[in-house]
Amino acid sequence: MNDYEIASITKLKPIKELIKKYNISEDLIEEYGKYKAKIDYTKINNTQKGKLILVTSTSPTPSGEGKTTLAIGINDALNKLGKKSLVALREPSLGPVFGIKGGACGGGYAQIAPMDDINLHFTGDIHAVTACNNLLAAIIDNHLYWGNKLNLDENRIAFKRCLDINDRALRNIRLSNREESFNISTASEIMAILCLASDMEDLKKRLGAIFIGFTKDNKKVFAKDLNCVGALAILLKDALKPNLVQTLENNLAIVHGGPFANIAHGTNSLISTKLSLSLADYVVCEAGFGSDMGGFKYFDLISRTFNLNPEVVVINTTIKGLKYNGHDNLKEGLANLDYHVQNMQKFNDNIIVVLNEFTTDTKEDIALLKERCQNLGVAFAISQAFSKGGNGCLDVASKIIDLASHKVKAITLPYNLQDNLLTKIKKVCTNYLNAKDVVISDNIQAKFTEIEKNFPNLPICIAKTQYSISDNKDLLGNPCNHTMTISDIEVANGAGFIVVSMGSIMRMPGLSKNANYLNMDINNNIIKGLF
Repeated sequence: MNDYEIASITKLKPIKELIKKYNISEDLIEEYGKYKAKIDYTKINNTQKGKLILVTSTSPTPSGEGKTTLAIGINDALNKLGKKSLVALREPSLGPVFGIKGGACGGGYAQIAPMDDINLHFTGDIHAVTACNNLLAAIIDNHLYWGNKLNLDENRIAFKRCLDINDRALRNIRLSNREESFNISTASEIMAILCLASDMEDLKKRLGAIFIGFTKDNKKVFAKDLNCVGALAILLKDALKPNLVQTLENNLAIVHGGPFANIAHGTNSLISTKLSLSLADYVVCEAGFGSDMGGFKYFDLISRTFNLNPEVVVINTTIKGLKYNGHDNLKEGLANLDYHVQNMQKFNDNIIVVLNEFTTDTKEDIALLKERCQNLGVAFAISQAFSKGGNGCLDVASKIIDLASHKVKAITLPYNLQDNLLTKIKKVCTNYLNAKDVVISDNIQAKFTEIEKNFPNLPICIAKTQYSISDNKDLLGNPCNHTMTISDIEVANGAGFIVVSMGSIMRMPGLSKNANYLNMDINNNIIKGLF
């Protein structure tokens, strides 16, 4: 059976039943039908007590390595072992759903449900982000139209429109008064702000801090200068509340926020993580793509800013993915595993490598991988979550429980906020991405200097390909001594970081020739192809 067929025969339980385990009062939830709800996080005692388990990955293939499936399987297994556990995940973007990857609710017998709703409009959070973003864009142009009281330089507007669909035609467009480009909604600053805000007051502060552009006499302009923060916040009032759904094994799951990890910071919302930690003994969350992307950013941005340090790091991998990184040779591809383990060891000693097993994996290949993990000094386990659900992850969960009992070392951050901008970038690229040098594209040198001067003490968020440790998607495995090129730079002042684009990263993806929408249909209200 495919994912949809498995999900369709699973008997879901009303959310009202599932919240009892976590002592959540019914009057704190707002139901969206029987199987979805939002929760009033403001009335939960937010005293952190649970152990945070971070799931990241080796470098993925274009179809992904099953990181979400593993995270769900671990959560189900922890609950089977008698632990009060929650999985906290991101919301799927419509871009990948209709693009190359399809839905993002896990797979096989390790899924979150109701799958159709979560993959499509869900509770409207991403639509709200899109509306908020585009309201601000419209307000900026409305201000220009009605006299430009702030003296904005319309050729230096920094804020962009967005859409939650892969549409390459929007990468470069002509407005009535200037050139512009769209972001995909999950790469927008509004999405990052939603996921980093601690409450409504903080949300409004961050919205007001969004950098709009410069005046004609070089003064900075922020969203608060347009007197629109209240209007923007209204559109996000419900989106700020985390969503409750369930796994196919009827364990509660929290799904909230959806920043891309190759462009933004790549993990679920701060509110949902803190909420989960206050409700459960173990919280399983994931950071998008490989450890060079979401894994690194979790420590550099989330741990740095909010003091959230995972007790255990899980590195998901597949034989297929390692062979892909070794040009169809597993022994060569294991160098990619070496990199990701050593990268995470810079932040955390409690590491386990988990093989997301496929029926095509041979005993010889698995033995080779296990031996490599022993040589690297990290735990190893096999997940069969896809075919067996929580039962296929019991060994993984047991080893995580053991690792979580060990002391977590203090994090050494990759740079100081007081470092100049280029120094921060070089420290990350040379010490964490194996680069020998970093260069700045000639066409953005002036922009780089301007941002460095005006926003000196912000952390950085590197946007690059997810398919390589470098900024070149074709450099697979564990490339070293490459040069990385800064191709663009943008200020996300409300989110609290500077986005540094490396190589040919796209902030608005396109649909592939064989995109997933070609396989979709609906008959008698039954959806085909949404997985």
